[in-house]
Order: sequence, then C-alpha cells, then structure tokens
Amino acid sequence: MINLLQKLLQKVIKSLLPTPKFPLRKLLPLKSRLPTFIFPQISTPLWWPPKMARCFSFTATRDYCYRYGFVRAGMTPTTVDFHDGTTMHCWVPKAPKKARPNLLCIHGFGANAMWQWAGHLRALLAHYNVYIPDLLFFGESYTTLPDRTESFQARCVIRLMQELGVTRMSVAGISYGGFVAYQIAALFPEAVDQVVLCCTGVCLEPKDLEQGLFKVSDLDAAVGILIPQTPAKLRELMRFSFCKPPRPPPSCFLEDFIHVMCTEYVKEKKELIMELVKDRKCSEMPRITQPTLIIWGEQDQIFPLELGHRLKGHIGDNAELVVIKNAGHAVNLEKPKEFFRHLKRFLIEPLYDRKIDSESLLGKPR
Repeated sequence: MINLLQKLLQKVIKSLLPTPKFPLRKLLPLKSRLPTFIFPQISTPLWWPPKMARCFSFTATRDYCYRYGFVRAGMTPTTVDFHDGTTMHCWVPKAPKKARPNLLCIHGFGANAMWQWAGHLRALLAHYNVYIPDLLFFGESYTTLPDRTESFQARCVIRLMQELGVTRMSVAGISYGGFVAYQIAALFPEAVDQVVLCCTGVCLEPKDLEQGLFKVSDLDAAVGILIPQTPAKLRELMRFSFCKPPRPPPSCFLEDFIHVMCTEYVKEKKELIMELVKDRKCSEMPRITQPTLIIWGEQDQIFPLELGHRLKGHIGDNAELVVIKNAGHAVNLEKPKEFFRHLKRFLIEPLYDRKIDSESLLGKPR
C-alpha cells in the first residue's frame, strides 16, 4: 500500500513539474520524505511546504517544484530587511557574471513570481543575470508602511536591487508588474536600459470604468475577480485571462489554489488595486525615454487592447507595440513561444549585435 501511494504521488508531482528533467528519485525516495498523512508517526520533513503539513496540496507541491526548478537553474532565494517595516524577497543568480547585463523580471497579480516567470527562466539566464522579486504582499515580501502606490513598490524594488549591488538593468513587467516597471523607468531613468511592458494598463483612467471599456461594471467587481476567494470567482478569472480558457479543474483543486495563494494580504492587495485607479490621468503620467517593447494579447479582457495603443501613443517613438493574436491577458502563459520570441528579439538579439560590433572594433575574427 505504501509503495502504491508513493508511486501515485510521483505521478501527480511529475504532471505538475515545470521541466521533465526533475529528479523524482530525490523528491520521494525514502519513507521519511513522505508527508505525515501517509506516515503519521513521522514528523513533516523540513523541505515540505508549510501549507502541506496537514494534508496533500497540489498547489503547494507545484510551488515546491517551481522552487526546486529555480534552484536547479542556478538561482537562489534571498530576503532583504530594510529595517523600516519592509522586507523584500527575491530570486537572484547564485553566481552573477560581470560580463552579462542584468534583467529585472516583475510579476503581476495571481501566484508568486516563480509561477509567472518559470517558463522563460532558463532561456533568459543564458544571456542575463536575472533577478525576480516578489512585490510587496506577494510571496514573502511585505511592509507595515501604509503606502500602496506602484511608485512605492518601484522604490522598494530599486532599493532591493541596490542592496544586491545592481545599479543598471533592463526591466520586464507583466500586468501589475508593468505598472511597477513603468514607475522604475520613470523614477530611475539612469538605472534602466530597456523596458518590456506586457498587458499593462498604465494609461487607464477612472472614466474608462464608467464608459464601459472593461467587462466589469465597477472596481469592487474587478477586485473580486483579481483576488478570488471562491472557486466561482477563480473560474471567472480564468475566463477573463485566456482567449481560450483551459477546462477548469474540479472545485477542490481551485479551493486548494485559493487557500495557498489567495488568502494572505487580501485587504492590502485590494488597496493596491484601488490605488491604481485613484485620480489617475494618462496626460499627467511621466513619459519614459528608454526603448520600450509593449506586448499585448489581442483578446485581452482585463486590460483591453485599446489601452495598449494608448500607451504606445503616450510613450511615442521609443515604444513598439506587438499584438499577439488569439491571446488574452495571460499572454505569457497562453502563447509562451510567441511571447518569448518577442522578448528574444528585443532583449537578447541586440546583445549579439553589440558583441559582433565590439569584436570588429578590436579586430577579432568573427
């Protein structure tokens, strides 16, 4: 019976893994590494995610698998305490290479940073020193200070990067992470080389809600979907996020995801959303001057494509708008290959061009 349960767990975990090369023998080779619901007489192992202590959680298991994948890719987690009530958690390279540029990847609402960037991590690490922080009130980052603006998030992220010894970087942000990335580029132009904004409604205004630009009727309805507390709301979020939504899993799986990922800092996350729209005017926003790639899903129902065109017009000639067809708001998950192809063209291919030019100047053969 024990062997049967162990094999079943291995099959479940294998189906959740971000990479097929995960060494399952290292995850569940011994009886002592199984959770207590199989061996009640054995205490829960230290490596087992804390929210799996009492029962098996698919979400916590997948989170652990992402964590293991990050470590295998050459990343390590670090936490920086600012000693003012703010603590930031970030995934950083174990051994950053001085010859490589730095890339700051910022997540949006939903799960923590690992879930949104895991699919592209290894490809980016081949060319950049990649830094992936948890924004405040996500993952292991939090603050006791009252400021909920994206500019405060931006200042905290830059302070984190300075503590890590990083002074120049390119920045990529997904959805809410794009709001923060935009503020970083605007507030710290000398620190930012390039900007990638994915489905980022930076140019939204309160009147857009009143005029019916969004699928939801008011901000409270949007909060209920973006911070789901019931399986029904999570299904609704999936419908809004994908052009062709995947078939929703049973309610028990959705409840598990909500319990692990959506029950902490609910009040604070609601305040983050409310602050986005408060007194916002596109005409009063600062214009960033760095080369900027804007990526948008053609069928985005959370931040409609009109906001992408509005953002392109606001930034001007420094910005390029790319629209991915048959994709919704979660374009990085729904069309990962197309999403990365544009990232590669904008962030990676110019590195080769600069390398070739420098070799030509030094007289080195190609």
